[in-house]
Amino acid sequence: MASLEQIQAFLGQKRLAFVGLSRQDKDFSRILFNEFQKRGYEVIPVNPNADEIAGLKCYAHVQDIEPPVENALIITPSEATEGVVQDCATAGVKRVWMHRGEGIGAVSQPALDYCQAHQIDVVDGYCPFMFFENAQWFHRLHGFVVKVTGKYPQ
Repeated sequence: MASLEQIQAFLGQKRLAFVGLSRQDKDFSRILFNEFQKRGYEVIPVNPNADEIAGLKCYAHVQDIEPPVENALIITPSEATEGVVQDCATAGVKRVWMHRGEGIGAVSQPALDYCQAHQIDVVDGYCPFMFFENAQWFHRLHGFVVKVTGKYPQ
């Protein structure tokens, strides 16, 4: 499980690949993407099925991004995550965040094992909204519930 220090290190980097960004404006991934942008992050879309998303060039793979990124937020189905982290390793990514809102999200054991074997720091689960300052009340509530259940990172 990720530590609060790992989460803060990830969020402290202001440039990241956003892997699995939807082409649909109302999709949760786009809402999260927009929030990162509002908070001053340079967020680079990665989706092999799009050339452009939200007016930005979209990359098929993390390794295609120039200049390279060191961080990637993964919001894909879990069965796609191992391939994504392999791409991240090829690209020289140092940190990944496997998003989890409900269910297992992007987290997969083979992807976690791959990251460990390739010295990639991992935030395995959680939603970044819970850790943003001044987040909307329902994101703060989500964080509170996670704390009460003893699953909040230390």
